[in-house]
Amino acid sequence: MASRQFFVGGNFKMNGTIDSIKGIVKHLNEAKVDSNTEVVIAPPALYLPLTREHLRPGIEVAAQNVFDKPNGAFTGEISVEQLRDSNVTWTLLGHSERRVILQESNEFVGRKTKNAIDGGVGVILCCGETLEQREANQTIDVVTAQLKAVAETVKDWSKIVVAYEPVWAIGTGKVATTEQAQEVHAAIRSWMVKELGQGPADKTRIIYGGSVSEKNCKDLAKEKDIDGFLVGGASLKPAFVDIINARA
Repeated sequence: MASRQFFVGGNFKMNGTIDSIKGIVKHLNEAKVDSNTEVVIAPPALYLPLTREHLRPGIEVAAQNVFDKPNGAFTGEISVEQLRDSNVTWTLLGHSERRVILQESNEFVGRKTKNAIDGGVGVILCCGETLEQREANQTIDVVTAQLKAVAETVKDWSKIVVAYEPVWAIGTGKVATTEQAQEVHAAIRSWMVKELGQGPADKTRIIYGGSVSEKNCKDLAKEKDIDGFLVGGASLKPAFVDIINARA
């Protein structure tokens, strides 16, 4: 556990204004955050350069999505090259809201992940099951199928952080118990041993998302296969700092 640096991402989703994002950044700049934790925040695309310009060094900025092809005739999309040009070093990919609402397939997420990694941008790769899938005991099958689509195209996982987010816990206030979360994280790591090898399995960070708050983060952070958090709504609030400091 000690060899994997704790990682906390903040996904602002489609929230924020120039003023509110400047306020969040100011709070992060002034806060005392655990220096052992890697912190990345993902504002809406419109505010990526603003966020990077005002955010102090040592905290990175992520896009919430990136396209699977280089610059070209792809209206409404953003390329890896454009992220790099804006000093944006990470991107989220495969978030359940995009998989469900925009119908992104596992294969499409796999292609986007390969393109980002090949272009030098780190990926926070989201995976997770719906409530129906969990109740049908399909959790591990669903999650590993999502990851397998990436493993088929990406061989180097050193710049991938896996974010397990049970869909039924995102924004609902329902949180997987520490035992439920640890069980899936351990299963993901076992899958990695088989598919990617012991080295990548030991080194790849698997973070938890789904109604993470300052109230539940410390207990979750104690589990041996939970290497951090992907935080949604709480990342817009001052309590985000408490979550960053969950291991402090």
